[in-house]
Amino acid sequence: MRKVPDVIIGSGGLSDGEWARIQPLLPSSTGRRGHPFRDHRQVVEGMVYRLRAGVPWRELPSRFGPWQTVWKRYHRFCADGTLALILAGLQEEAELAQSARSPIGQAGPEPTTRDGAAWARLDGAAADRPTRPAAVLP
Repeated sequence: MRKVPDVIIGSGGLSDGEWARIQPLLPSSTGRRGHPFRDHRQVVEGMVYRLRAGVPWRELPSRFGPWQTVWKRYHRFCADGTLALILAGLQEEAELAQSARSPIGQAGPEPTTRDGAAWARLDGAAADRPTRPAAVLP
């Protein structure tokens, strides 16, 4: 089994803030037959580690639990749309944060003289002006 250094890919762990955004989107094992789900956080961190490191499922470190559990949960989340729901939720959150940083109608930075001249040339306003002759090369 090859060892991928954690320095290269990070620990695979999610911060508490990241986990707080993902946790409500995950399914619950209440009301299901059989054993309750293993800790979602541990398994999701295993998925993140595997996707970042690119290691085969069988080479997941044991701190994420049995690789079979991580693999099954990943495929279950893909099949039932949980991963798509998480992605959509995180994208929506990112878009809301972006719109809060730069609301529509807020004036941007003033154009510099150079920017203004470029736009004038594109608009054709400066087409009447003579241009500098090209340098003559020997």
